[in-house]
Order: sequence, then structure tokens, then C-alpha cells
Amino acid sequence: QVQLVESGGGLVQAGGSLRLSCAASGRAFRVYRSGWFRQAPGKGREYVAGVDWSGGGTKYADSVKGRFTISRDNAKNTVYLQLNSLKPEDTAVYYCAADASFGPATDRPEDYDYWGQGTQVTVSS
Repeated sequence: QVQLVESGGGLVQAGGSLRLSCAASGRAFRVYRSGWFRQAPGKGREYVAGVDWSGGGTKYADSVKGRFTISRDNAKNTVYLQLNSLKPEDTAVYYCAADASFGPATDRPEDYDYWGQGTQVTVSS
């Protein structure tokens, strides 16, 4: 069993940056691929970025490529999402997800078994 806790959200002006963290319980987290999704008010859940268990393989949504970076520190059981050049349309609740798999980073929410509670990111114009 893995529990995920996100942090690092907040209010930022357009063009600014934030760093989200997803801290996981469980010693085996290093073998879990992980991902970030987001959900804006009135919209469905949207894939943002994913990383494989090693951190060497990543996958991004087109809308965030070149602006967001996903990484992980398995020694700290933590996955990060660096958000740069933020836009008002990035405003959403950001969720961390994990899946016990050695597979590649995946953008399919059904591949993930564990989800965090989310952290709010608000970008003002």
C-alpha cells in the first residue's frame, strides 16, 4: 500500500514558477512509476507528466512540454513537478499518482493504482 501526499501548490502570477512535491509512504516506492494529472473547475482530469520508476523515462502532455519538468528522488520517496512559465490556463488542482510497475511512463489514468488528495495551483493574469 502506498499513500501519496502532494504539496507546493499556491497562488502565482503568470510567468512565475512553482515546484510541486509528492511524498510517498512505503519502502518500495522506488519501483513505482508516477504521474501528475490536473483538473480545472468544470473540466475533466487531464494528464500532465509521467516518469518511470528509475526517473530516466518521462512523458509530457503537449500543453506543458518545455515548461514543466517531472523528476524523482527515490532515496526520499518523492516525485517532483517543476512548473515554469505558468499561464492562467494552468490553474487547476494537481494530483500525484503511482503505479507499482517497471513499465514506461504512462498517460493513462487507469494505469495508476494510487492517488493523492491534490494541491491547488492558481495562476493569476
